[in-house]
Amino acid sequence: MSISRIYRILRLITLLQSGRGYSADELAEELEVSRRTVFRDLNVLEMAHIPYYHEAPGGYRISRHFFLPPVNLTLAESLAVLMLAGRLRGTGRLPLAEQAARAAMKIESGLPRGLRDHVGSILDRVHMSIGPTSGHEGLDETFKQLCTAAATRKVCRIEYVSFHEQQQIATEIHPLRLVFVSRAWYVRAFSVMHGEVRTFKLTRIRLLDVAEQTFEPPPGADGDEPFGAAWRMIPEGRLHDVHLRFEKMVAGNVAEVQWHPSQRVTHHDDGTIDFYVTVDGLREISWWILGYGDQVEVVGPPELRERIAEVAARAVEKNNPREGRS
Repeated sequence: MSISRIYRILRLITLLQSGRGYSADELAEELEVSRRTVFRDLNVLEMAHIPYYHEAPGGYRISRHFFLPPVNLTLAESLAVLMLAGRLRGTGRLPLAEQAARAAMKIESGLPRGLRDHVGSILDRVHMSIGPTSGHEGLDETFKQLCTAAATRKVCRIEYVSFHEQQQIATEIHPLRLVFVSRAWYVRAFSVMHGEVRTFKLTRIRLLDVAEQTFEPPPGADGDEPFGAAWRMIPEGRLHDVHLRFEKMVAGNVAEVQWHPSQRVTHHDDGTIDFYVTVDGLREISWWILGYGDQVEVVGPPELRERIAEVAARAVEKNNPREGRS
């Protein structure tokens, strides 16, 4: 593409986003080209996915939501955006990560030279690791479709690899919200097949079809706490008051993290802590407790103490070096 045509198309974009509509004749006059050339240039915009449209009698315009107005960012705001978005560049592990990285590049390039150099020197000394995550490659479109469906209350039909049912299932869902938990993105949705609100992992959705039909969310299903009092994301329908005692070696690390909204911690002079939490279900918190090995004791409830003891005993039996598999 020649420099003159690039300049003309940039001029065309400027005209179409100016706020007023232009007819083909008016565009031809402004750009000093023929109507035929105008339509060829409009076709270039279409191929570039720039959403122009025509309305009678207003003429051609570009959607005012496509290009955002410039914003004035402080140094701290620029650093925050570039650090959180720009450092995800090339990971490919989260939906929209590449778009976020490109947005960060645009922000960085728009900063004044001195500020850009200063921000760059800081970012060169900062590393961000988002930890282990599920592979989200190729999920951008699924993510965007579900976000829009949740916002507009659109019914969706999915084919889903269910670990619970041990097979691929097909169900109609009413998406309520998307949530990122620990390592992956999920959609909380009412499942018609199951008759209740379920959590579906995006990476297991094999087919997604967004219908025009709308839905009304179940009462109370769209609250601020999508998983209720669950330890992570799987409520079991029964609350338990859990009391744990952590040894000195790990107590500090445990106490400085907010693991659950109901968490309470009591510190002792010997460096140990008592950890209290009220959770819906014991399965999820059991695996967390087991990760601390002999540095934690379950004081209560008794059923949780028994569960941990049983799993630990099976682990000892399975990993006994004298009885290892040949």
